[in-house]
Amino acid sequence: MSGVLPLFLFSLCLTVGSVQSQGSSQDAFIIQYLERRLTQMEVIHEINRVLLCRSEVKSQMDGMSVRVDRMERELEYLENKIPSQSEIEMEEALLEQQIKAAELDLLKRKAKIKVENDCSTSLSQIKSLKIVKKAGDTYGSWFKDPSEGSVYLLSGLRNDTVLEYVSLQSFTERTSSSPEKVVKLPFHWQGSGHVVYNGFLYYHKADTTNQILKVDLLNGTVVDSTFLPGAGRMPVYSLNPNTYLDMAVDELGLWVIHADAEYGGNLVITKLDIGTLAVESTWDTDCKSHDAEGAFLICGTLYVVHNTRYGGRSTVQCLYDIHDTIHSENPVMFFPKRYTSHSSIHYHPGDKQLYAWDDGYQTIYKVETRKNDQVIPE
Repeated sequence: MSGVLPLFLFSLCLTVGSVQSQGSSQDAFIIQYLERRLTQMEVIHEINRVLLCRSEVKSQMDGMSVRVDRMERELEYLENKIPSQSEIEMEEALLEQQIKAAELDLLKRKAKIKVENDCSTSLSQIKSLKIVKKAGDTYGSWFKDPSEGSVYLLSGLRNDTVLEYVSLQSFTERTSSSPEKVVKLPFHWQGSGHVVYNGFLYYHKADTTNQILKVDLLNGTVVDSTFLPGAGRMPVYSLNPNTYLDMAVDELGLWVIHADAEYGGNLVITKLDIGTLAVESTWDTDCKSHDAEGAFLICGTLYVVHNTRYGGRSTVQCLYDIHDTIHSENPVMFFPKRYTSHSSIHYHPGDKQLYAWDDGYQTIYKVETRKNDQVIPE
């Protein structure tokens, strides 16, 4: 339609020109006729444009109606899916009850641990020294299983052979080459921070940063393992540079002692579940790795043993109590005189003794404890 009107106007102009050139007497009549026709064509064009607009508007309205219907159906579906306010309040109340029940269960289990294990005591003195024998390398680790009584010897800072003795007396009487049992491990250990509990050996797997293995000493197979987050990036003790993870056992269970480079080299203690190796809790301590040669735990309190790089008389110069019940300045407790250095120190919660590896000598220290000033708060 837009192309027809200009053509018509062009023809009209030609006709007018022709009429004017002839000088006909009907000029006025023809001009009026043409003007009426032109007006009619413009009206028809406008009507067609309005009709086209109405058609487009109607199409858009129909589409909008379809979208509105679809949105109404979707809203109805969502309203049926979303729970009512009363249902939400009931679910929140149930969740709160479950949380309270879990907290109560945790408190009961903690109370049970405190009843079964008398941990209202702290170290007061390292009383006496007994050199049991000399066996193995200069560096190593030995200890007695707190749950059974068997004695284990792990010689060297990297090895895969564990010597087992049925008792301390058997270990004392036998030569290092004739244990009751020799256990070959599936992987080498690293350092001297191992422990045995209930017939399972827990140790730092060699050539890994922070992997701990749990091995059944009946058959020498790995039954579980874990990677301890943030550990193993620096030696636990500056005077024992080959040990990066130091395992420990006390009245509360299984622990790992390690040093945190991002925490100024201070020691960190982590409580592990003795069955699953899951992390239960972690504490950042104020005790330094510098000039430390070892550490042990008694009733959840860390005692750090210091020395010099030349060797000398070991001392406890820093402690950290997770219960915050020991209210005194860090004491200085001296080990009985023996001017060497320890490559490992392990506490036995049943014997109340420390099993130490002292320059190739297997040594036992008797410790004394005293009641704390206050009971562990619930």
